Amino acid sequence: MSEGSSNTKCLTVEQAIGASRPAFVGIAVFSFFINLLMLSGPLFMLQIYDRVLSSRSMPTLMALFGLVAFLFLVMGLLELVRSRVLVRISAHIAQRIQERLFDAVMFLGLRSSGDRKSIAPLRELDTIVQYLSGPGFVVLFDAPWVPVYLLVIFLFSPTLGWLALGAASVLFIVALLNDWRARAPAKQSGQAASEAFELAGAGQRNGEVLAAMGMLEPLRRKWSEKNLEALDWQSEARDRAGTLSAFSKAFRLFVQSAILAAGAVLVIQGQITPGVMIAASIILGRALQPIEQSIVHWRGLVRYREAKKNLSVLLENTPVQAPKTRLPRPKGQLEVRQLHATDPSGRVRILKNINFRVMPGRTLSIIGPSASGKTTLARVLTGVWKPASGDIRLDGATFDQWDSTRLGRFIGYLPQDIELFDGTIAENIARLQTKPSSEDVVKAAMQAGAHEMIKRVGGYETRIGPGGCNLSAGQRQRVALARALFGEPPLVILDEPNSNLDEEGEEALYSAIVGMRDRGQTVITIAHRTKTLNLADDLLVLNDGSQVAFGGREEVLSGLRRRQGAQPQGRMMPSQWGTSGSGVRITAGGQYATDNASSGAGSERRERLVPND
Repeated sequence: MSEGSSNTKCLTVEQAIGASRPAFVGIAVFSFFINLLMLSGPLFMLQIYDRVLSSRSMPTLMALFGLVAFLFLVMGLLELVRSRVLVRISAHIAQRIQERLFDAVMFLGLRSSGDRKSIAPLRELDTIVQYLSGPGFVVLFDAPWVPVYLLVIFLFSPTLGWLALGAASVLFIVALLNDWRARAPAKQSGQAASEAFELAGAGQRNGEVLAAMGMLEPLRRKWSEKNLEALDWQSEARDRAGTLSAFSKAFRLFVQSAILAAGAVLVIQGQITPGVMIAASIILGRALQPIEQSIVHWRGLVRYREAKKNLSVLLENTPVQAPKTRLPRPKGQLEVRQLHATDPSGRVRILKNINFRVMPGRTLSIIGPSASGKTTLARVLTGVWKPASGDIRLDGATFDQWDSTRLGRFIGYLPQDIELFDGTIAENIARLQTKPSSEDVVKAAMQAGAHEMIKRVGGYETRIGPGGCNLSAGQRQRVALARALFGEPPLVILDEPNSNLDEEGEEALYSAIVGMRDRGQTVITIAHRTKTLNLADDLLVLNDGSQVAFGGREEVLSGLRRRQGAQPQGRMMPSQWGTSGSGVRITAGGQYATDNASSGAGSERRERLVPND
């Protein structure tokens, strides 16, 4: 059986599962014949005891044996096909939803500011797949046959039927108790295990810091406490479930013996035959098996329902991008109007009423003290974070008018925290494209001034390891700069692009900025070092999330000097910057400095804005 391959992105979990409804109907048909053939054994025993033993007919025995062997062979083949079809159904469901889910998880990561817990939905998809392809799901198709088996026993003998119905009722109550008693500790165990997992992951990502500063033992202690907590709750849940599971198994065996005893009494009284007694015992065992299996696999069903609910909520709360009209390649004109922005949670306002325009071929430098909103502005300008209000327009079109994938090709972004992917240098420069042009990859590296460096480390096919661990911090930054320049995007945003660069790397960066400006690209930089600021055509000054000044570089600097006036050491009053204890100033000799109250009195960051020569 095959339901056909589908690469369609389903919008919800229900749609992904519902698309396999015809295949599930097929599974139900297979289950019908499998459970029907389950009666072969009891009926064979009935004929052996009531016909063969009384007639002592060997031909009858051989005919019955051959028939039951054939029926069991068919049943086995149907079981095999059913299990394989379920595996393929679960794979098709995952295939339908995985791309949509991946996009939703990435969107969740942006909203949670890169919180690694946001990848949990991908594990929940595995939970759904494993349950749908496992024995716990098969029980749902076998359970409707419990009344059928009980009805057969009633047809044999009402007395044995009532006994079987009572036993089935007891096991059903045990199954409900099992879920009720094990639910709370299982939930606590899952939460503690997740926290322990996150601690271990954080330790692995920051191994150098742990080793250098003796933090391994405290982290190990915290992880051990959480892990033991998870194990304790897990033991509690398993103890409770194990108690009821052991009871159900012992009870089922007891009831099978009890129905034999009750059947023997009825045989002695002449109400039924010995064959009926044996057949009723076997059928009762088959009737109770789905109920007992539901107790064993109950937690799997609960986890499946929780995973399905969580994924449904995630996908419902994640916007689906409607098809957009294909806009032409932009020239790079960027305009920001009355922009307000918050953190991903929406609770902390970071940027307030930002307004500026940058024309193609010009370079804008954004300056300001720490925590003034520079990096937040860079994230909003790239579309990584959504603005709370206001407009960002690229060539007159707001970001929501662009297809996000196509827009990304026109933006080059170098963030503060460099993240490269496990693969070759060429794959990272090409933004993970499957078959990039070698000429485009080399061209981007040469524009970034990284071509010679790449040849020194082994060439473009050198694998850099997870996160680029095989490269130094400066090398990673230069590869990331080449990635930002890949395809000559009209808009390039560089956040502290020289934070890890040596002298050679800085010279390559400055040449790259000049090259971008000469090619007509719009360049936005966030930096404090002299040369980067000297390359700026325009300056945007931020302080405490507000726009202090914007315009041509010399115009802004002159304005800052005039506002400073004759104050001691050129320092501006806090009221002029909109915050107390934090400011930006131009010192005597043409230096740009930031003062941060958080760093203590007199703490400042200073760079010469005008060279001594």
